[in-house]
Formats: sequence, C-alpha cells, structure tokens
Amino acid sequence: MGTALSGRRANWAGNIVYRASELAKPADLAGLQAVVREHRQVRAVGAGHSFNRIADTPGVLISLDGLPAEISIDAERAVVTVPGGLTYQELAPRLTAAGWALPTLASLPQLTVAGACATATHGSGDAIGNLATAVSGMQLVTADGGLRTLRRDTDGERFRGAVVGLGALGVVATLTLDLVPTFEVRQYVYQGLPAAMLGSHFDEIFGSGYSVSVFTDWQGTRHSQVWVKQRVGPEAWRPEPHWMDATLADRPLHPVPGQPAEYATEQLGVPGPWYERLPHFRAEATPSSGQELQSEYLLPRQRAAAAFDALASLASVVAPVLQICEIRTVAPDDLWLSPSYQRDTVALHFTWIKDTAAVTPVVAAIEHLLAPLGARPHWAKLFAIAPHAVRALYPRSADFQQLLRDTDPAGKFRNSFVAKYFPAGR
Repeated sequence: MGTALSGRRANWAGNIVYRASELAKPADLAGLQAVVREHRQVRAVGAGHSFNRIADTPGVLISLDGLPAEISIDAERAVVTVPGGLTYQELAPRLTAAGWALPTLASLPQLTVAGACATATHGSGDAIGNLATAVSGMQLVTADGGLRTLRRDTDGERFRGAVVGLGALGVVATLTLDLVPTFEVRQYVYQGLPAAMLGSHFDEIFGSGYSVSVFTDWQGTRHSQVWVKQRVGPEAWRPEPHWMDATLADRPLHPVPGQPAEYATEQLGVPGPWYERLPHFRAEATPSSGQELQSEYLLPRQRAAAAFDALASLASVVAPVLQICEIRTVAPDDLWLSPSYQRDTVALHFTWIKDTAAVTPVVAAIEHLLAPLGARPHWAKLFAIAPHAVRALYPRSADFQQLLRDTDPAGKFRNSFVAKYFPAGR
C-alpha cells in the first residue's frame, strides 16, 4: 500500500524536501480509507505546486492520482463530481465534450482540483471568484477512515469553513463543482501600459475582459504586458491597435521576458475553448523547469493604488530577484479562509528567481509595506507574516481553529504549517 518516496521527494520547485519516508498511492476509495485509518499522521499531496510546507508531514504522504479518474455530470443540477486528485487539464476537455465548463481556471492547468481549492488558488476576473467558490459539495475521508459529506445547501457555516481547509480536516476524496455552459475565449496582449494609466484607469482596464492580467517588473514608468481574455460573443470588446496608451502585440508573447512564447496559450485573438485560453500556459507544455519561487498577496481592491506605489518604491530592491509580477482581480466570497473573504480583491503575484536566501529579505521588505494595507498571503506560496498577524486578517480564524479541534482532535492531518498558523490550544 505504501512505497518509498522517489518522484515525490520534493515539491515542484525543489525548494521543499518532504520529510515523509513513505508515499501511499491507493488505487481506490477503500484503500484511501485504510491508509488514513492505519497511520497516526497523514497528509495529501497534489501536484506539488506549493512553495512552503503546507503539504508536508512527518508521517505518510498520500497521492490521490492512483484513484479512478471517473467524473459524474448531473446536467439537471449543472454540477460535476470529480475525484480530488484529478487535474484541471484532465477534467476540462471532458467537460467541454459534454457541453460544460468551469467559470474559471488558474494560470496553470496542471494543478489538482483538491489542492487548488484547499488553498483558494485563483484566476483573474472582476466577477469571478477563486476556484474554491465553484465547490458545492465535498466528501472527506476523516481521521477514523470514515466518510463525511458536506454540502453548500445543507451544511452552511461548517461547509464554508471546510472548503478552503488547507488539507487539515481530512483527505478530499471527491468534490462537486458548479458548471456553466461551455464557451470560447479570445486572448489579446498589449505591451507598454503606462504605470500612471493603470492607477487612473484601474477599473476600466480590469473591466475590459472576462479575465485580465497585468504583468510588470516594477522598473521604469510602464508595465510590460496586459493580457485581456474575452468571451466570444456578439458584444465582446474589440481590440484597437493602441489602447490605454499601450500597443497591441503582433506576435505571441510569454509573460516572462525571454521565455519561449510556445509555452503560453494562444493569443492574437484566435478563438478557442475556455480551457485553452483562461490559463496562461498550455497544458501540454510545462511553463518552466521549476526554476522559480513564488509569493502572492491579496489586498482589498480599494488599496490597489497604495500597493502599486509601495511596490514602485521598492523597484531597485526587487529587480535582482524578480522574474515577473502579475496583477489580477478576484471577486469576493464567503469561504472562511479564502484570501478574498468578504472583499473585492486585487492579487499581486511574484515569480522570483530560485534563490531562497536572496528572495527572503525582499519578501520581508514587501510584506512590511503591504501588511498595513490588509494583504493576505496565498496559503501555498512563500510568506513570512507572523502567525498572529495572519490570523487577524481572517474574521473567522477562531472558528476555523474550533472546526479543526472538532473534526480532527488528535491532529492526524495537522502538520507544522497548520500548527504554526492555527495552533491547537485555545
């Protein structure tokens, strides 16, 4: 039932070496239940696209990618039930073939559904919530190996506390996700957006598409790229050669300067299925070899201008270690540990060089300026905000701590990361 750790000895970026000595890869639900029941400490691991120890454990790591990849679409309710270990790149084409889609996707389609939802990973869009907001039901393997089902329509607050659960409430066997009719998207890229224009026309820029991202290195007076993803339809926004004093790109581009454009999803307004345009990177092409670290901070949308000024003041500090920064917007939600909980959000995502020693002081400098603005760190990225300060950012943090105690009193799913930010004691 267990195997020695080999391909799962480290996370995707290689900056985290897992402490577990065994990797369990059950072939069915009964096997998953047995692994959980028979071990004192367990932790599920997804695609490994986390940059801290959120997926680590001194016990047994559990991979869900050996479970049957069966999905069940309920057309009447417009939902799909999927195994937690399924990736979005595996799920999306099957939904499209049946006439359905998810409202949004993250930048990478290689993420597992359970891992992305447990950490509130997101795409971009003024009216689009993070990936976890699509969850309407979940089935957890609990500490005793039993099964517990939570539903949005029947379990209220407990459900809202469990969806972004950081892997601490059990192993997610299945998730039920809301669906929308399938749709197509066109993608356009603009270059050289004036920084002043982003500040003065923020709402217009991010309202110009279904999903919009601004990429920048915070150097100079212009941001490098604006990616506008438009749903195909009769009333869709049409690009102009010059817009917001930026220039429409006449060739495909990669968000990181100098990287091969063929890794990025198709641009130049060519229409395509939602799942081939909403991510920034193609499913069949790894966007990089893992030679990067990542941080992300999600702030109240009304603090965007102040955040931009703060980051511009750090341009010389950031320059030696930054590959690219992405600015996105995310709609509010009611999930307790979502960084977009009860507020319209602007997200600032940093892709760093792979040098922890060099990146750490820069992260500290950024946090010093962004923390007073209410910046909530992405749960799966690098951050150093003090645990008490992180808890203070979430009005329901004490309720989540109680939910942990009620659900897993012996701490089978608890690890050093969870214990740090949500200690067991009152």
